[in-house]
Amino acid sequence: MIGQLHIAKSSIDILTQGFVTHPWMQAMLAIAIMLMVAAIANWIAKRIVLRLILRLLERTSMAVEVRSLGLIVARLSNILPAVIVQLGIATVPHLPAWALVLVRNLCTAFIILTLAMALSGALNLLNQLYQRRPDAANRPIKGYVQLGKLLVYGACTILIIAALMDRSPLLLLSGLGAMAAVLMLVFKDTILSLVASVQIGSNDMIRVGDWIEMPQLNADGDVIDIALHTVKIQNFDKTITTVPTHRLINESFKNWRGMAESGGRRIKRSIMIDQNSVRFLTDEEITDLSGYRLLGDYLERKEAEITHFNAENGIEGDINARRLTNIGTFRAYVVALLAAHPDIARDKAMLVRQLAPGEYGLPLEIYAFATTTRWSDYEDIQADIFDHLLAILPAFGLRLFQRPTGLDLTFHSNNIRNMPLASSVAV
Repeated sequence: MIGQLHIAKSSIDILTQGFVTHPWMQAMLAIAIMLMVAAIANWIAKRIVLRLILRLLERTSMAVEVRSLGLIVARLSNILPAVIVQLGIATVPHLPAWALVLVRNLCTAFIILTLAMALSGALNLLNQLYQRRPDAANRPIKGYVQLGKLLVYGACTILIIAALMDRSPLLLLSGLGAMAAVLMLVFKDTILSLVASVQIGSNDMIRVGDWIEMPQLNADGDVIDIALHTVKIQNFDKTITTVPTHRLINESFKNWRGMAESGGRRIKRSIMIDQNSVRFLTDEEITDLSGYRLLGDYLERKEAEITHFNAENGIEGDINARRLTNIGTFRAYVVALLAAHPDIARDKAMLVRQLAPGEYGLPLEIYAFATTTRWSDYEDIQADIFDHLLAILPAFGLRLFQRPTGLDLTFHSNNIRNMPLASSVAV
């Protein structure tokens, strides 16, 4: 037992003499103690303090953002060991001056970077809280948040360089004046996007969820994200088009928000009528058309008006006498059909008009608004109306106009081939 005590005492004496004769051992021991204290402080901050803070936050209205808050607090907790190392390095004996300066500068740079990352997380949290507001989609702040991050990391870069060089940051800022032109060139897109974001936000040009159309960029769909540099549009084929923000200011685009907010979508389509089929109606045709529920009142009123006009001007049976036309009666039928249709808005513009005739026939345009903005329902309403009009057109003695097809030429050729020889010669 006594021998073991002598051995232990001898070992302690050797270590003591070693610490006295070898200063680097003292420095290593002090560094080990300092790092151990920093590790313990970091463990306490993350395992005890951070968990306690998160549990308290879960009981508040910030429960949804606990993860983001936890990330911010976790980053801030990394500052504690850096501060311990920065202050404790001065207590380490036998370190050269340059090593002290280097460690302090590195700790300062780490603290600055950690603060910048925490501020970036705080800006993300601010954006999340703002998006919970009912009017967040109308005026998004994601572009301003990204601008704030850009400023934070820009200032962080300057401060870190100044800390590592052990110089004042004002010295670096004074040299930025000469680099202003270069910086403007490098950040040209950012500056343009910033101005565009301000204009878009202040003028309420687009919102998340808007349907916009930019044919020059093959963009036709819903806006799903508005950022500082880009606007993402999900096209109807589920592809994503990324448009630079400044191009929404420099170039034209169509926003369908007004249509969606009005509650109705416009129907504007023409039927091309063969002009050779336009003529006056006979008495028998008028009688037949009077059986149509939508035309009964119109024909009765129109015949009385025409009869009175012709009698008053003494032109009954004359070539100048007014008579009903098949195209005019058909137009009245379309107007009555639209007025009676349950899916056509009656509080919006509704008309049926003739456009200028041309080489493709006489366009009869329908201009009305459906009572829905849902795409599939709108197409069904429009198709049902035109299906009926195309099918009922021959009842008015009218024909559609279209370019001759191979079937038309074949039908005409067969008719000529089947004609009697005498008829062919007569022709």
